[in-house]
Amino acid sequence: MDWHTLAPKLASDVVASAHPVEGEGGVGSVRQFNFTSVMPFGFMKERLEFLDADKCECKSTLVEGGGIGVAIETATSHIKVEPAADGGSVVKVDSTYKLLPGVEVKDEIAKAKESVTAIFKAAEAYLVANTDAYN
Repeated sequence: MDWHTLAPKLASDVVASAHPVEGEGGVGSVRQFNFTSVMPFGFMKERLEFLDADKCECKSTLVEGGGIGVAIETATSHIKVEPAADGGSVVKVDSTYKLLPGVEVKDEIAKAKESVTAIFKAAEAYLVANTDAYN
């Protein structure tokens, strides 16, 4: 839930800055991510739709930027962290997009998946190296 703080530190090549726009971090809160030139859009705003901190689960909706109104009609992400058999954790990300009529995607989905995976790997490395960062 602190990704707006960590992202510019851990993925500075992609996320130039980020900040809360509305709310205190609970359901209904909105935060903005500003991107570097490596992204095809300059920013995105997302609203937190669901949060269960005990189950390490959240869902957010893209509300502005990030291709909304240009190529994407709606976009949501559902993230859940579950215990792994080896004592670690598994992060599951389910992203759903509804494209605008006539819009086709080719390599964009694969590129998006690669980017999300790289970002989670960076977060994992940071948390492993800083085990007391979020206790």
